[in-house]
Amino acid sequence: MKSAVYFADLRTNVRENLVDKVKGLLEAVGLAIRVKERALVAVKLHFGEAGNTAYVRPVFLRRIVDMIKEVGGRPFLTDANTLYVGSRSHSVDHLTTAILNGFTYAVVNAPLIIADGLRGGNETAVTVNLKRFKRVYIGSEIVRADAIVSVAHFKGHELSGFGGTIKNLGMGCASRKGKLAQHSTVSPKVKRKKCEGCGECVEYCAQEAISLIDEKAKIDRKKCVGCGECIVICPNQAIQIQWNQAIPVFLENMVEYTAGVLKGKKDSAMFLNFITQVSPACDCYGYNDAPIVPDIGILASTDPVAIDQASADLVNNAEGLKSSCLTKNFKPGEDKFRAIYPNVDWEIQLEYAEAIGLGTRAYDLVRI
Repeated sequence: MKSAVYFADLRTNVRENLVDKVKGLLEAVGLAIRVKERALVAVKLHFGEAGNTAYVRPVFLRRIVDMIKEVGGRPFLTDANTLYVGSRSHSVDHLTTAILNGFTYAVVNAPLIIADGLRGGNETAVTVNLKRFKRVYIGSEIVRADAIVSVAHFKGHELSGFGGTIKNLGMGCASRKGKLAQHSTVSPKVKRKKCEGCGECVEYCAQEAISLIDEKAKIDRKKCVGCGECIVICPNQAIQIQWNQAIPVFLENMVEYTAGVLKGKKDSAMFLNFITQVSPACDCYGYNDAPIVPDIGILASTDPVAIDQASADLVNNAEGLKSSCLTKNFKPGEDKFRAIYPNVDWEIQLEYAEAIGLGTRAYDLVRI
């Protein structure tokens, strides 16, 4: 049976602006039914790294928050801390970054709560009994919430091919321990011929796992947690994933964490994907490269698998932008994510999510 995925394009007029379309999407997925009176509602988003501008704009979150309040819910905006050194690695910097990026109470009309506490240790073990994990470790404030609304910026990603609803939940809601568990199979290697010894990876690595030896980067695999951030940070493409079983296992790990986040919330979860400023890499960097396709629209669904499948299809069916990092697969129907990350089979996350019962890849795209 196909799942409904509701789609709003970006066309507007004097009678309906884009924020109004967000309201229509939430009404279509049954917000009033899924959020009970006095329910504590976690609105899971990415506040954006300092210097990144591709994240979902605060004005859209304000409309989502207001609608939750209108049906009697008690919303809060949330995310979990990061593994890497950046502007969101602990709650003090994380909240400061969120506020500087526009997520103030005056704008979004809701408090900001970091789900896994001051340093990423506020976690709850959730039993899933799946292939990779028996238990997963999720930020406690997300587990304790009565309902969840995922608001994801759909974009490319260096480890998962793309990042959408599944990544926003599975990786984004995990505590520091949970993130470490998911990345544990991903350990990059240094191609010495390409390494120029600039030291940028050394400075960026939160685990101090990289050092310069004879003016070449060297990774200590005992310290490396496999976050993969050094891959994109390297200006010379000298650091690369060891393409064996690492990526398939990583993607299955992430999906199992998504199952943990949604456990007990099947009837109180809603998902939105913003297919705008589709940058080639994660919003976790302090910059965002040019979009790989034109802005497409906003999707909403109660099926996390269907909405990510529909989002990937819409991106791949779009015309690739020559002004982006794309060097091939520009035509509609050609795989834009494989063009950027040829060794990442992004479909694995959708296949596995469907296999464990998170949703279906079959969908009907319903325009509102």
